[in-house]
Amino acid sequence: MRILHTGDWHLGRTLLGTDLLDHQAAFLDFLVDLARDRAVDLVVVAGDVYDRAIPPVPAVRMLSGALERLAAVAPVVVTPGNHDSAVRLGFGAGVMQDRVRILADVGGIGTPVLLDDAEGPVAVYGLPFLAPDMVRHELSSDPATPLPRSHQAVVGAAMERVRADLASRPGVRSVVVAHAFVGGAEPSDSEQDIRVGGVDRVAESVFDGIDYVALGHLHGPQRVGVGDRIRYAGSPLAFSFGERHQQKSVTVVDLGADGAVSVELVRTPVPRRLVDVRGTIDQIESGDFAADVDAWVRVTVTDAAHPDRMYARVKERFPFALSILHEPEGGLIRTGAAAVTATSDPVEVAADFVTYATGGAPTELEIGLLRDAYETAAAALSEGAR
Repeated sequence: MRILHTGDWHLGRTLLGTDLLDHQAAFLDFLVDLARDRAVDLVVVAGDVYDRAIPPVPAVRMLSGALERLAAVAPVVVTPGNHDSAVRLGFGAGVMQDRVRILADVGGIGTPVLLDDAEGPVAVYGLPFLAPDMVRHELSSDPATPLPRSHQAVVGAAMERVRADLASRPGVRSVVVAHAFVGGAEPSDSEQDIRVGGVDRVAESVFDGIDYVALGHLHGPQRVGVGDRIRYAGSPLAFSFGERHQQKSVTVVDLGADGAVSVELVRTPVPRRLVDVRGTIDQIESGDFAADVDAWVRVTVTDAAHPDRMYARVKERFPFALSILHEPEGGLIRTGAAAVTATSDPVEVAADFVTYATGGAPTELEIGLLRDAYETAAAALSEGAR
């Protein structure tokens, strides 16, 4: 059976305020074409389909169209992630019994989607994101005694249900689609913290006995443990500058008759690169970074003093700059704000702010302007009080 493993679409997400819907739409077009070209037998989406529990309407429409097009190629199995609302994503799951299966119900964890290929049946189980406080009673064998408040406990209990069902199906190959933080995998800075009670990771051994585990949550494509039996597909786009060096991909998995897997990573389109640019304003304007003009850039200006019209000048050079920072190298060390009391000289307070904001002390001319402004304001206030 050929499986297309993807997840962490985060439809509706922005990148430092920039709308990504057009880029996400381009990815979904790529995904549908890939599913068709590789003649896949199953598409699995391992959670974080949306970026938030109540997604924007364009994201909902985009998902609807994507599922319709994917389902025309192969059956689709979807599980919710920690960014999704399981109830909202799972709406209508009871009537989507043919080509699209949204496995959002905790009570149905032990009930697989059964598919067949030339080598026989495959049982596909879905583990939605399991927040311990929400499910530790329901997943306990004794509802009066809740499970410990950890992801290891609730995911372990869920997998006990999966293995119990699988034991009743001898010779059936197995796939688990789960949204969790597993083993020694490497996170990135755009993923939401899912720690509860200080415990966020699940041991990879919790998935023992499963032929292929299709994971979601971590945005870097990677294997967990030895071999390719447990994998994160990763996100299709970079959602932070911390992910700028990741090679984004989706995973094509061939599941053999004996349960062995072989994996191919297919790179996803890169609509616009993410690049860090650091230098003085003169370096930035010199053309040294001309190769990055069309990239999304995070610009750090290193002049000792805040350059005149810094933001406008950077935007003229980099029209797609998403972040523009001033971090002086060799300038004054920025310290915490000094206490301001009734006896503080207002001009000195203003001068301290200039130093803090620009990284350089104000000139004599600037101090004169500050003093003139203060004295004008004080005179106006005094005149108004008469």
